[in-house]
Amino acid sequence: MVSLDSRLFDAVAKRHWPGADRVLPRLSQGANHGVLWFAAAAGITATRTPRARRAAVRGVASLALASATINTLGKRSVRRARPLLDTVPLIRQLKRQPITTSFPSGHAASAAAFATGVALESRAWGAAVAPLAAAVAVSRVYTGAHFPSDVLVGGALGAGAAFAVRGLVPTRAQLAPPGRPRVTAPALPGGAGLVLVANAGAGTSQRVKALHDALPEAEVVVAEPADLVAELEKAAARARVLGVCGGDGTVNAAATVALQHGLPLAVLPGGTLNHFAYDLGVEDARDLSGAVEAGDAVAVDVGRFTACDGAGAGEQVEKYFLNTFSLGVYPELVRLREHWAKRIGGKPASVLAAWKVLRSDERPMVGKFRGKERALWLLFAGNCTYHRPGFTPGRRLDLADGLLDVRVVHGGRRPGTRLLAAALTGSEVRSPAQAAVRLPRLRVDGLGTDTAVAYDGEVTRIQGTLTVDKLPEALTVYRPLSPIR
Repeated sequence: MVSLDSRLFDAVAKRHWPGADRVLPRLSQGANHGVLWFAAAAGITATRTPRARRAAVRGVASLALASATINTLGKRSVRRARPLLDTVPLIRQLKRQPITTSFPSGHAASAAAFATGVALESRAWGAAVAPLAAAVAVSRVYTGAHFPSDVLVGGALGAGAAFAVRGLVPTRAQLAPPGRPRVTAPALPGGAGLVLVANAGAGTSQRVKALHDALPEAEVVVAEPADLVAELEKAAARARVLGVCGGDGTVNAAATVALQHGLPLAVLPGGTLNHFAYDLGVEDARDLSGAVEAGDAVAVDVGRFTACDGAGAGEQVEKYFLNTFSLGVYPELVRLREHWAKRIGGKPASVLAAWKVLRSDERPMVGKFRGKERALWLLFAGNCTYHRPGFTPGRRLDLADGLLDVRVVHGGRRPGTRLLAAALTGSEVRSPAQAAVRLPRLRVDGLGTDTAVAYDGEVTRIQGTLTVDKLPEALTVYRPLSPIR
């Protein structure tokens, strides 16, 4: 084996590859300390798609595990000397020769770990990264830094690290399929019969163009925020399927219209968070177009709340939500976020609004639960069960479980401390500061005039008795039923 390894090393050293003398040594040095892969991860993340972000994070996590394993165990277990450079042309040799032991190759391990980790989350990005990883691995033999067996074993260990990470943190494709019921929906070849209304204020132009390329027969209407509901109503009058592109608030408006007209809904994410679309498994135009042409759809629950109008007129208000409903400090957070978002962007505005709310010294609101008056800082009701602890909405595996995911932060001193404790400890921890329960219906009496509530990022005012419940499997929505790419 040693003789074969040496012969292979000498064969590579004697072979000249056009252009490789300049490229491979630089590429090998660029991969020192994982710099090349961190840059690749940043580039992948810059595409700003959820699948790309997950792929980049998984690639970096796999690299970290591989690097830690190689440097703490691998190189200490087999103390193999580096190859002699007598047969390697000087132009190929690294400016700084490595001083650690040769077996296994840390660079090859990092390259394989990153590429495999990325591929496990996104085959397309994995295919893009794989040639670069292979070139780095080859460069370690070409520059004389390693024997071929060092590179082969290092690559195998790196790939193994990526699979180990997947064992600890499953990929999206590995998660249990959602228990949503599949329903019959029109299959629209080329998108004929789909009328999609896009919110012009959400910056949806690129996503709409991608959808139009995928479904050239679909009709697309770009509406200003003030005209959104009117355009949705017009679209519903002539559509076989109502489509929408925008954030969660825009999708909420479209879902309300779709419910009233008995139409299936096609959702293309186009906002900042896009919780509902992502929980459906729709992340881009390819996902949606494939589902629309195949007629792949499911029935999902719709949350509903009813109360008296907060303006004092006494009129009954009934509204729907697809993601979350809340009262207490969260509506104020939403108001502040929307106020600052146009100036500094959505994510910085969310952080600033949360900081402002946590520092607030306002008194908690008061409501009656089963006839007993209670003070509370926050009441959160999710449409179906969220699978991330705390009060930050996470992913839902099932959008038709018939339940409200209710979480409460009780009133008391130091609201910021209580809210942070609730977010960090999770929904399963019961304490005097918080409680969590899942139930199909919730009622709160005695709400004061002009009580603010938030639903899917929108804010309205109510008073009196509040009822929150579900419309089980009330809305038909397109979603891809084939495996995630």
